[in-house]
Amino acid sequence: MTRIAVAGAAGKMGRTLIQTITNTEGLEVTAALEHQGMSVIGADAGEVAGVGKLNIPISGQLESVCEDFDILIDFTVAAATVENMEVCAASGRKMIIGTTGLNEKDKARLKGLASTIAVVYATNFSVGVNATFRLLEVATQIFGDTVDIEIIESHHRHKVDAPSGTALTMGEVIADSLGRDLSEVAVYGREGATGGRSRETIGFHSLRAGDIVGEHTVVFAGAGERLEITHRAQSRANFAEGAVRAASWIGGQEKGLFDMRDVLGLRG
Repeated sequence: MTRIAVAGAAGKMGRTLIQTITNTEGLEVTAALEHQGMSVIGADAGEVAGVGKLNIPISGQLESVCEDFDILIDFTVAAATVENMEVCAASGRKMIIGTTGLNEKDKARLKGLASTIAVVYATNFSVGVNATFRLLEVATQIFGDTVDIEIIESHHRHKVDAPSGTALTMGEVIADSLGRDLSEVAVYGREGATGGRSRETIGFHSLRAGDIVGEHTVVFAGAGERLEITHRAQSRANFAEGAVRAASWIGGQEKGLFDMRDVLGLRG
């Protein structure tokens, strides 16, 4: 059995991960974590997740449970993830990271740490979203510089970053396929007298409302026609299932930084 620790175990995603792992052959939850000072510290992770007693108390300190797991799954917040990846690297523990909001310095540090441990880091663990990334590559290669490209994403009112990490990855996939640098061509929303649209730009637009789990649409608009590629997530279960799939896959990797396209064999 591969031993899994879940960070943010009392949150919506953490509870979904525990439920999914519990129902996956070959994996077991052996550690669970939350912020120090939270009322759930010491509570049984299985009871908090609604799967019954697992005899795994939720801990507030990763260092204290490092001997209890092989892989940490972390879908928390950037500040916590940055701390957790240092602890995992020091203790030789692998990681599955679905946290969004990591800055360029954080990503560079993660790349460095992945020289000693195996890490799967993805902005979206949905199998459908990663299939969408591949479709975007194909569509971009077909259209080339003949269309305008805009990315529209929608999420629940509690999401703290915008654009979503998934939308940014979509932009990177498209920009790479066109030989562009996303940092130079990205436009984030529009207001006022912006002038005509430049063909080279890639637009991003974010909606935050209600309990939307996640929706992403990429528009390829040309003269007289447009193509829209859309992915809609109806629940967090698909993200958890992708993360669990990554956890099963990463067992065969000693070190290196990977993403879901590696896990699913979608490269190239």
